Amino acid sequence: MSDAVRKLEPKSVWNHFADLNAVPRPSKKEERVRQFMVDFGEKLQLEVLQDAIGNVIIKKPATAGMEDRKSVILQSHLDMVHQKNNDTHFDFDTQGIEMLVDGNIVKANGTTLGADNGMGVAAIMALLSSDSIAHPAIEALFTIDEETGMTGAKELDKSILTSSILLNLDTEEDDEIDIGCAGGIDVTGEKTYETADPGSNFLTKKITVKGLKGGHSGMDIHKGLGNANKMATRLMDAMQNNGTIHLQEFNGGSLRNAIPREASGVVRFRESELKSVHDAFDRCKTAIENEYKSIEPKLHISIEDATGEKVLSANDTKHLIYMMLGIPNGVYRWSPDFEDLVEASNNLARVTLKDGAFEAACLTRSSVESVKDDLKGSVGGVMELAGMNVSMTGDYPGWEPKPDSAILKIASAKYTELFSKEPRVVACHAGLECGILGERYPGMDMISFGPNIRGPHSPDEHVEIDSVQKFWKLLQEILKEIPVEKK
Repeated sequence: MSDAVRKLEPKSVWNHFADLNAVPRPSKKEERVRQFMVDFGEKLQLEVLQDAIGNVIIKKPATAGMEDRKSVILQSHLDMVHQKNNDTHFDFDTQGIEMLVDGNIVKANGTTLGADNGMGVAAIMALLSSDSIAHPAIEALFTIDEETGMTGAKELDKSILTSSILLNLDTEEDDEIDIGCAGGIDVTGEKTYETADPGSNFLTKKITVKGLKGGHSGMDIHKGLGNANKMATRLMDAMQNNGTIHLQEFNGGSLRNAIPREASGVVRFRESELKSVHDAFDRCKTAIENEYKSIEPKLHISIEDATGEKVLSANDTKHLIYMMLGIPNGVYRWSPDFEDLVEASNNLARVTLKDGAFEAACLTRSSVESVKDDLKGSVGGVMELAGMNVSMTGDYPGWEPKPDSAILKIASAKYTELFSKEPRVVACHAGLECGILGERYPGMDMISFGPNIRGPHSPDEHVEIDSVQKFWKLLQEILKEIPVEKK
């Protein structure tokens, strides 16, 4: 399926992207893609380094006439988010991504594409392998585990890089230059409940929510997309308000940085309450469908018979449902300083209950540390009130915008010259590695840019072909304008 992709322009970028996508590269399982990058650099007879955590660094000297320019770090991450449609049979641990060309886009066959951040990796590979593109000395930094903890950036060897300029190629709007991003923290609540058989004359029903768009819990959180965990909880709450229900199982969402697309819950209630409980379910189902009909056209909500097992008590069920209803989800605060920028948000990302063992996992984001503290306190406080054991892990800082950045001025001027309009200079709500890298290397002058990537972190992910061409042209031209190193 990659043959058509390899014929696209710029061929060097697309061919490297196809090569990369043939290598399985889940977060925390990057051994194969790390070796792929090492082999790539060594085949080009370039200097290849790996630090203790597993980041790969490939260094290339400046081209003729550019030796006196400042050296530049080009940075992208190697791992990708793994999501697939429910009816897609695919093993991310063993299979390469199956890519399709559809008009002006490249997409995958029922899975995430890996354009986030594979397009950035491929562009850097194209520069490293070129013998005709002018550029200063390059330090290509390929980090690991960005999507599930930013481990590579956090543990990057502080002595391995020497450049003072960094171009991060991990944003998803081709008319934007990013100069700031949100930080984040994982908030998790866990509890083990006692379970028992509720007795005779109980019915067992499975509630399913599916067909939602999902998406990136940072870049897409402002769109008001449906959260399957929240929807399933609303349905169960409506049922418990019209009967006594016992929660048996729950399974919703997947990754912390993906808005949940699917969720299911299994409940048991007395046969005598069937009509009142079912009527409540139907009313809530209709209300949700009406609320989301314009934005979630493929939403499907159903209830069906299931197999009964041991359940939580009615009281524990009630408190657990109240907790999930009470956890903040979506936009928490808009920035007062940047127009249309989400300052803080929370994603109720992954919820599971099986055999009494419950876990709710959230990703809390904010570009302001004090607001992040406030929001994580709100999320954790609701969990604590429900008797959860609460943990807060994976904390990473935001990236503070610097509007007077020297590399920003160069990039903005070049964008305006190339495309006859000014770029949008923004801060984003996604978690870029720049904030962490800036802590590892204080004083680094950084910007982030990339091609148009739609639906990241979901099977709808796709990248626009003409946007890749635009991104590639801008990247080359910025490198030509890197200033001379002052002696």
